[in-house]
Amino acid sequence: MGRRGVAGRAAVEGIRELAGAGLTAPEVFRRADELLRPALEFDAVCWHTADPATGLVNSVQSEDLTLDEFEHAVRLEVWADDVATFPKIRRSGVQAETLSRATHGLLRESVRFREQVAPAGFGDELRAVFDAAGGMWGCAAFLRAPDRGPYLEGQRKLADAAARHLGQALRQCHVPAGAPVEADPGPAVLVLDRHNRLQALSGPAEELLARLADPTPSSLAVPTSVAMAAEQARRVAHGLPAPQMPVRVRTRDDRWYLLHGSALRGSDGAANAVTVVASPASPAEVMPLHLAAFGLTAREQEVALLLVRGGDTRDVSRLLAMTPYTVQDHLKSVFTKTGVGSRRELIARIMLGEGHG
Repeated sequence: MGRRGVAGRAAVEGIRELAGAGLTAPEVFRRADELLRPALEFDAVCWHTADPATGLVNSVQSEDLTLDEFEHAVRLEVWADDVATFPKIRRSGVQAETLSRATHGLLRESVRFREQVAPAGFGDELRAVFDAAGGMWGCAAFLRAPDRGPYLEGQRKLADAAARHLGQALRQCHVPAGAPVEADPGPAVLVLDRHNRLQALSGPAEELLARLADPTPSSLAVPTSVAMAAEQARRVAHGLPAPQMPVRVRTRDDRWYLLHGSALRGSDGAANAVTVVASPASPAEVMPLHLAAFGLTAREQEVALLLVRGGDTRDVSRLLAMTPYTVQDHLKSVFTKTGVGSRRELIARIMLGEGHG
């Protein structure tokens, strides 16, 4: 095995160890940068967390890029029918793809390359999605200088292997650490113009915007999650398909919010301004996110949901068409993964975020 192969294996092993290390998402990204940069040979990277249910990007972090054109990047992500987008990578069955491979070496066939990557002084781009437990917890774009040439297939495969472990690490970042101490401030309303600049706000919006702020400042006038909700609302207003709304995002103090966007039509009929309502997620709305964060399988999630809703072993057995012994096996796994020993503790853990896993 050559030097590059040894470095790649060491990088993947280091990424694997990030799961369970008790890191925050920004810390996971910084450590992953240190591990992957020598092996992937990139010159800049842009990291994102995502709504695990829809896969919509809801934050941005980069120590290499100024992000002074990030609003254009957001619009390209939402509106451009390009190759190797994060949703297309997810649907392809792999977790990493390069522009050079997706375009068969004709990089300029990509609108993202023409309008974003090349003007910023970069050549090939490698994108990876970080999936785990049925959800997408984040993604990243790795950029390299033109004189490095395209990414090698071995590097793409390395990124694919690393992405699977990064999905697990990011999933574990979302395990609830404890119930919020202070009362939830309630919903906030923001009105954005066609450039996603704030026109008006009400409720605790100003304080919420600070808690939703991206790890890295960008040219966006609002946090990435708010801009994504606004752009998705515009897609809906134009009659175009869009991921299931709302956009889900977790604040810095471990509260989940749901961002509902709605386009406002002007006198000319154009959908320019958008209202985004940010509502605290209810325990019922948070529950599926917590179940996914604990790494429960789809079947284990079904069992847990029925138990939390008041069902007993017989009810679960009947509704899911499985034997009581199989229900008990699933329940044992649910208890182990969530770190509880009883149904009462399970309810507190996944609905209220109480206890520690």
